[in-house]
Amino acid sequence: MIPSRYWFAWGKGAKQVGIVFVEGTVTGPAGRQESLKFLVDSGATYTLLPNDTWRSIGLTPKRLQRFSLVDGTTIEREISECHIALPQGDGHTPVILGEPGDEPLLGIITLENLGLVLNPFTRTLQPMRMMLA
Repeated sequence: MIPSRYWFAWGKGAKQVGIVFVEGTVTGPAGRQESLKFLVDSGATYTLLPNDTWRSIGLTPKRLQRFSLVDGTTIEREISECHIALPQGDGHTPVILGEPGDEPLLGIITLENLGLVLNPFTRTLQPMRMMLA
């Protein structure tokens, strides 16, 4: 589990300054789905699915990846992939298979795969200016 001190403070008394959430649906290989409220984290590489979610949609680990936390601590997490649907678009994405206590995060790879960018001023997801070079 990623320690809670490395997550944004959110909940009853949390300030919403700079915090963006988006509703989404993830689908596993057999078509099982689950809807989540993702914290959009432009500092996270991959999207993270909570333990109960990835298990309920039938994902299996494909590889192990090492990650660095804010304090420099290194952890390892299993990676898989799934289909994700957001109001702004849908597609396949790699996902971190969370451990008990991990919360859903929407990472930059998923945003880029869907051609989206986080506008920090309006706190919304918008189409990315795509370059073909």
